[in-house]
Amino acid sequence: MVIEDLPRDTCIDLLARKRLGRLACAQKGQPYVTPFFFAYHSEALYSFSTLGQKIAWMRLNPLVCVETDEIESPQHWASVIVFGHYEELPATAEFEPERKLAHSLLKARPIWWEPGYAKLASNDQGRALELVHFRIHATRISGRRARP
Repeated sequence: MVIEDLPRDTCIDLLARKRLGRLACAQKGQPYVTPFFFAYHSEALYSFSTLGQKIAWMRLNPLVCVETDEIESPQHWASVIVFGHYEELPATAEFEPERKLAHSLLKARPIWWEPGYAKLASNDQGRALELVHFRIHATRISGRRARP
């Protein structure tokens, strides 16, 4: 097996094709990794979530890391890492264009809303869940691939 660095354009191509990744954030020295759906556009990953641990932690520490991959076999795979920072897209006039962009990018992908809807549907605490649109600005993108 040979493992090699991916060229930047190949990393971008993989990010543009994928919709599921793993988002890592940290608070007080404790890392947290969770799966999330995203859409890549112009050096940023767009997503949405309900309020919870990842949003709370990213609000306090906006430095994050995202990983996504394609695995054909243990000897044939590609993985991309995005280092970046979290930016919330609040429901204000100032951020309306970015929220519309995020929504249009996400709705072009199948079942993009399902994780948030599942959380909303299972909410038995009698409170409304706030949806949070956000983007991760990529500050560094790198990747590797293995081939037989």
